Amino acid sequence: MAKAPTKPDDQILQLRMARSAPDLWPMLEELYGAHPRYAAFRKDLEKALKDAWKDRPADLKLLDLQRDLEPDWFQRADMAGYVFYIDRFAGTLTGVLDKLDYLEELGIKYVHFMPCLKPRPGDSDGGYSVMDYRSINPDYGTLDDFKAVSAQLRARGISLCIDLVLNHTAKEHEWALAATQGDAWAQGLYHMFDSPDLPDAYSKTLVEVFPDNAPGNFTHYPAFGKWVWTTFNEHQWDLNWANPDVFLEITKIMLHLANTGVDVLRLDAVAFMWKRMGTRCQSEPEVHMLLQALRACSRIAAPAVIHLEEAIVSPQEMLPYLGRGKHDGREGNLAYHNSLMVHFWGALATRDTRLMSHVLATHFPDRLTNATYATYIRCHDDIGWAVTDEDAAALHISGPAHRTFLSDFYEGGFPGSFAQGVLFQVNEETGDKRISGSFASLAGLEKAQDDHDRETAVQRILMGHALIAAFGGIPLIYMGDELAMLNDYSYRDQPDHAHDSRWVHRPKMDWALAATRHSGNSAASHCFLGTQHILARRRATPGLHAAHPTKIVQTGLDPVFAVQRQAPTGPILCLFNFSNHWQHVSGAWLQAHGVTHWHDELSDEIVTLHGDHLALPPYARVWLT
Repeated sequence: MAKAPTKPDDQILQLRMARSAPDLWPMLEELYGAHPRYAAFRKDLEKALKDAWKDRPADLKLLDLQRDLEPDWFQRADMAGYVFYIDRFAGTLTGVLDKLDYLEELGIKYVHFMPCLKPRPGDSDGGYSVMDYRSINPDYGTLDDFKAVSAQLRARGISLCIDLVLNHTAKEHEWALAATQGDAWAQGLYHMFDSPDLPDAYSKTLVEVFPDNAPGNFTHYPAFGKWVWTTFNEHQWDLNWANPDVFLEITKIMLHLANTGVDVLRLDAVAFMWKRMGTRCQSEPEVHMLLQALRACSRIAAPAVIHLEEAIVSPQEMLPYLGRGKHDGREGNLAYHNSLMVHFWGALATRDTRLMSHVLATHFPDRLTNATYATYIRCHDDIGWAVTDEDAAALHISGPAHRTFLSDFYEGGFPGSFAQGVLFQVNEETGDKRISGSFASLAGLEKAQDDHDRETAVQRILMGHALIAAFGGIPLIYMGDELAMLNDYSYRDQPDHAHDSRWVHRPKMDWALAATRHSGNSAASHCFLGTQHILARRRATPGLHAAHPTKIVQTGLDPVFAVQRQAPTGPILCLFNFSNHWQHVSGAWLQAHGVTHWHDELSDEIVTLHGDHLALPPYARVWLT
């Protein structure tokens, strides 16, 4: 009897399985090969991949093919992102549909819905304490609502990013609830201990993430006689990734979410996934094996989906999340450029870009393989002053003193500071003081005394947006920053938020303010129109493609930061004046760094030299060709 022909869909899956096999199975063999369940786990995983592909909607399979043919789709100059909490931006998921015209008008091609999966009741760490990965937060709508919104975004060419928390679940998750009832399989999904001996041994080298309101890394539960690893909060239980069942279950969840129309999965808290005695239990080598294997699973069953790996760590520790060494081109497609953000604020406070230039030139390659940065100035989180003592010393600066200065400056108490922020998680033992605050308040708008101060603050904001738009990567604008929205202190009156100053920069969208965006006579309007222009000029400048090398160059002027984008069509030299004084750049220096057409791509105007110098006003930005 003749064998039935293989269906085209099955053939495609077989080809993709073969393509990703070298990226997947060696990692899993190394991680789990000695585990007694490995053979069964491997069969279960193959079935999960096949089931996810079988369930994948036809339009998403077509998108898979398109992005296989255009693998640089997320690196192109037309990509620009917008980040928001659904309830604070539009109330509900269906409310988002009414705001898509606004996003398109701004020039957005990528939206990140801040945590939207079903969280635990009450304090949920801003939605990152998830009790059901397969359901949407009922305050926002249903899974059907979510699919309808993702379809509308896709029809407009806007990619959708959501969060998938990998390190932990809420203690109300069904696995956790089963574990409390003594279910051995469920207990094996978490790090649980019968006595405090091992937790005490691990704790000797662990750091506290939230020392103010969640000290320690373990919680004792007398009701069921276990000590549970709780890195972030008592209600967030760390998953045991040494158990292959955790990998299997999370892969099923990941592919389920991919099949709802998600384009980008922001993998949260990835640095903490693997535990090793005697270490910080952060960024262990096994973390990168896990992330490469998860990426391979996506490439098999949902190749239109890319991974954004959230790891706010030092440059040396962050870059492997974008694939280094044996993981090059095989791990994350996106990671946050935390150093660019931190040093933007540092240079703005000091009016000196030398430390910024040193760090970005010394620690970062000029290009990445199949990956790029998510560039940003503000996000939902606090700002931690990630300036190492070694980098500070390279410029004869005291690291501790500089970090203290930055916290004092952006809290607003330092003499002459234009900023107004709020302290977050002060660690008295280490002296670490982090900062919360909206872009506009930190940039000086809240403290502005007159029209000149207000316009100066707007220019600082627009310089920041021009920087992240040109540097290389996907620029992400946090909701309200395009309207220069200020700190919202009402969080102090809400019991679930009062302990967490990060809510000061998570205001509700001011749609009345947004309605004035075309007036041209307010800080909000100037900021919106300026940001809209920056993104339009980015789209019109293909040389800003993220795959083109990014080279930091020294101007010899402390306040002027310069980055050269080395496009095949010719270099683009981007200059940013971080001071409140005019700066003058030599025409000969500009020519030596590739400026021949004297055209500013940002303003779309020819630049004119004055006495063989380019004059840069305070907080000016130019993209010269």
